[in-house]
Amino acid sequence: MKQKIEQLKNQKNAVILAHYYAPAEVQAVADYVGDSFYLAKVAKQSSADMLVFCGVSFMGESAKILNPDKKVLMPDLTADCPMAHMVKPGKIAQMRAEYENLAVVCYINSTAELKAQSDVCVTSSNAIKIVKALPNKNIFFIPDRNLGRFVAQQVPEKNIILNDGCCPIHAQIYPKLVLKLLAAHPEAKVLAHPECEPPVLALADYIGSTAEIIAYAKSDSAGEYIVCTEYGVEYKLQQDNPQKRFYFPDPAPCCAGMKLNTLERLYAVLRDETNEVLVTDEDRERALLPLDKMLELAK
Repeated sequence: MKQKIEQLKNQKNAVILAHYYAPAEVQAVADYVGDSFYLAKVAKQSSADMLVFCGVSFMGESAKILNPDKKVLMPDLTADCPMAHMVKPGKIAQMRAEYENLAVVCYINSTAELKAQSDVCVTSSNAIKIVKALPNKNIFFIPDRNLGRFVAQQVPEKNIILNDGCCPIHAQIYPKLVLKLLAAHPEAKVLAHPECEPPVLALADYIGSTAEIIAYAKSDSAGEYIVCTEYGVEYKLQQDNPQKRFYFPDPAPCCAGMKLNTLERLYAVLRDETNEVLVTDEDRERALLPLDKMLELAK
């Protein structure tokens, strides 16, 4: 299967992009593996004719918005992120009417429709830097309340208004699960994603995006870690640190949408060029502005 995928990829001048939460065997055949921000940059810089995005729907949409002339495919078009839809209709317009000098800051984990109503996009890797760089005093941060709250703590000079949305996978990493692991591995450091709830972040030795957690584990001197994020990241963590041990809460945090990206489906879309990601011209043009602004401000 891997050989067939490689042959088709070369024949069609295709590039395979995979998120860290995709299954390990998919990450192993990808040309680029990373978090949302890294993959957004790679998609824009690629000279390939075809992008196959092994992630969830908002990632495929972002790749298409940034690359309207490329064919963007996904192994499974139903792969979705529940948080990407967690802003009530009309809420953004209501906040703009209520607050002067307001910037709507949209986590990249959002639909193209939400991006199109926003001023700038951010990822967990660059949210603090971008919010600091904005001239606006009032920030409506959508859709994730946990990342928004974490940013607010780091940028106290801004008035950050939170939206009631969250990643259900990170929200179900409960403090008792982390404490149970700490009891079994008292020397382990706790690494947490800012999408986790505040009581879990309070237990963490380090808080960062998926890419930042990977970088921290590689540079840090500890030998074992409790990792509070989706367990797909274990593949990269073990690749980089074969001598270290990583423990995940039980049950392991699993994004069902990400796991729809299988080798078989990846091969099928490369072969048949099905599951093309399409975005209307209006949504693309409007959503391109906050995405481009993110790439510019995050430099």
